[in-house]
Amino acid sequence: MEIERKFLIEKIPFDLSAYPSSRIEQGYLSTNPVVRIRRSDDEYILTYKSKGFLSREEYNLPLTKESYEHLKPKADGIFIQKFRYRIPYQDKYTIELDLFLEDLASLILAEVEFSSVEEANAFIAPDWFSKEVTYESKYHNSTLSEKSPF
Repeated sequence: MEIERKFLIEKIPFDLSAYPSSRIEQGYLSTNPVVRIRRSDDEYILTYKSKGFLSREEYNLPLTKESYEHLKPKADGIFIQKFRYRIPYQDKYTIELDLFLEDLASLILAEVEFSSVEEANAFIAPDWFSKEVTYESKYHNSTLSEKSPF
């Protein structure tokens, strides 16, 4: 089960070079249900996600590079390119900060995952987070792969 809240970021108030990061590319074989292939540095993953916003089922399976490359031309829409930074927060959370590239270069999103819906609802975001977009489907990566709304 994936439980996460998502926020727009207008300005990052610190230097990101101090935090670990990955270059990610991902494409969608299906957006309903969501079936995604992802390359994160040298790791390849096939993911299934159910419908939902704050909470939804998620299953990840490892892929070989060869399987990923075989599936890549079968993806619909644009391939999303982004850098993901992992920023510790309050000794309990990790903020996954996504800086999108190419067609989505104007977009910066932060996601925070939780162990329960109650914990997610009690979370107080840092003041540098902008608008919460957890319940806006246009900010799902699967939707972003279909068209650039920015």
